[in-house]
Amino acid sequence: MPELPEVAALTDFLTEHLTGRRMVRVLPVAISVLKTYDPPLTALAGGEVTAVRRYGKFLDIETGAGVHLVTHLARAGWLHWKDEVPAAPPRPGKGPLALRVTLDSGAGFDLTEAGTQKRLAVYVVRDPQDVPGIARLGPDPLADDFDAARLAALLKDERRQIKGALRDQSLIAGVGNAYSDEILHAAKMSPFKLAASLTPEETLRLHEALRSTLTEAVERSRGVAAGRLKAEKKSGLRVHGRTGEACPVCGDVIREVSFSDSSLQYCPSCQTGGKALADRRLSRLLK
Repeated sequence: MPELPEVAALTDFLTEHLTGRRMVRVLPVAISVLKTYDPPLTALAGGEVTAVRRYGKFLDIETGAGVHLVTHLARAGWLHWKDEVPAAPPRPGKGPLALRVTLDSGAGFDLTEAGTQKRLAVYVVRDPQDVPGIARLGPDPLADDFDAARLAALLKDERRQIKGALRDQSLIAGVGNAYSDEILHAAKMSPFKLAASLTPEETLRLHEALRSTLTEAVERSRGVAAGRLKAEKKSGLRVHGRTGEACPVCGDVIREVSFSDSSLQYCPSCQTGGKALADRRLSRLLK
């Protein structure tokens, strides 16, 4: 799933390639991808792109006509840039292509989504705040005013585990499954620790890990072409997706806890005092 650093890099890439160009055609291939009907999709045709912005994990492409094309790539979605869009219109079907945008230069991009669970979403709105997911976003963790005191205020009444709290977009915008693992590893904190139980020192450590992990990921992704961002993300991860490998900090074996639709990775020596966290799915298999 693209998270804050990858969406920030896509924002920079699209700012360079879209600003000043006109959208000639915006064609939905998967009907389910379009979540709005007013203004219609045709309102984007002929619109000059004036800005590209990021809201959490949402991409916002603004046109001079005051109409915005907003997308959320969800778990399996991606943006593929094309220097030359095929002249023939795509054929609707069961493939990954969800939406195609063609510019006046002949270039453009496709939005695709792999897998059977179709969650990629596209909105055409006059105000990004009309998108429900944007309207309920929490603060951006890389904003200038996001200091340790603000993080402490957000977490003080949170009775959830810190892993879940970090992933809640209404609490903090932009952090997903992968970077929450990375942040907690950098903070030397168990993903199962209750968010409200953090001491001032732990909150400060978490804040530093949150900011540094995301900032470093954004810097690694800066200037990387859209097609290479997935590989860049994976190469920079220390624990997420690396079950069974050696922790790059202490050398212990990275462990995993599995859930119904996701998993988390952590280092026991760095984060849990050497103790393995309970994996309920594994426990059921062992009974």
